[in-house]
Amino acid sequence: MISSFKQSCTLNCGFNRLKNQNPLFLDHFLVSSSISMPKIHKLSAVSVSKPLHISSIEGFGALGVQFRSTRSRGSLVKGAYDADRSEGEGVVEKVEAARKVKIGFYFATWWFLNVIFNIYNKKVLNAFPFPWLTSTLSLAAGSLIMLISWGAKVVEAPNTDLDFWKSLFPVALAHTIGHVAATVSMSKVAVSFTHIIKSGEPAFSVLVSRFILGETFPMPVYLSLVPIIGGCGLAALTELNFNMTGFMGAMISNLAFVFRNIFSKRGMKGKSVSGMNYYGCLSLLSLLILTPFAIAVEGPQLWAVGWHKAITEIGPHFIWWVAAQSIFYHLYNQVSYMSLDEISPLTFSIGNTMKRISVIVSSIIIFRTPVQPVNALGAAIAVLGTFLYSQAKQ
Repeated sequence: MISSFKQSCTLNCGFNRLKNQNPLFLDHFLVSSSISMPKIHKLSAVSVSKPLHISSIEGFGALGVQFRSTRSRGSLVKGAYDADRSEGEGVVEKVEAARKVKIGFYFATWWFLNVIFNIYNKKVLNAFPFPWLTSTLSLAAGSLIMLISWGAKVVEAPNTDLDFWKSLFPVALAHTIGHVAATVSMSKVAVSFTHIIKSGEPAFSVLVSRFILGETFPMPVYLSLVPIIGGCGLAALTELNFNMTGFMGAMISNLAFVFRNIFSKRGMKGKSVSGMNYYGCLSLLSLLILTPFAIAVEGPQLWAVGWHKAITEIGPHFIWWVAAQSIFYHLYNQVSYMSLDEISPLTFSIGNTMKRISVIVSSIIIFRTPVQPVNALGAAIAVLGTFLYSQAKQ
């Protein structure tokens, strides 16, 4: 009994002494641990026979104040986080909306410039049937525009090396062949017919990739070629002003542009050149390739005679037509390459399909091209097949 009384007194005295020295000690001690102590009979002010269970910590003085303060700070931090996240989502939505507007502007500009180019190009070729020189002037205008832009620092000049130009050469060669072939085609047939045949380019892309590169495609891609080939064939058979040179020129252009795309994908891996500068370099190299061939095929003497005849028949307006077709050719291609920096190849393919529709319809209206119902049906089927191809390729 005496021993227990002494033990109890010692325990209580120790607690009281520690509590007087540090008022928070007891609270901290009881909260931080549950201690099993010897049973003390009614002599202790505090029962320690069982662990102390606390339902709310807020009642323990300064520790409760500290806990409430921490919880308040946590609520404030969570609220600030939610606000920042909401604000961040708003910024992302605004950026995405601005990007869509930018892409829409690119597409509208691309289609408009392409329509204007085709109109003036056909006017020039009707009065001046020299497609090799006309193609050369288009590339020369684009090259001059880019050289002036780089020299005046309107556009930052690309950082290129010898490897870049080596990888660009096959792309430029294919681009040159495709450009000249399309111009030859438009000098012989209606603009609408050339673009109907050129809508068959996906068929060439699949066939070349399958039989030359060994690539395979899902069945929907192969099925989409049926309306493309069938529509182009129907349009060609029912064309009122069919010309074999014009037809073959469009077909060669399709094949050349397929190889241009293949070489471009292989050669530009790891190259950090913007779309605008890439096409500028492509124009320069294509101009160097094309110029000697244009001189050899047509020659300055024929050009001089044809130019004098066009000026006599058309007047000074002919000079504006030549300048317009050359400048707009570069601008529409430049915008299309700038669009590729912002969109996926699938979206670009769909945009290219819609571009052909706008060119075909506008050229028929402006040049009053006679179109039979069956011919129009073939064109619609071919364009629809091109759209289905772009969807199946996804």
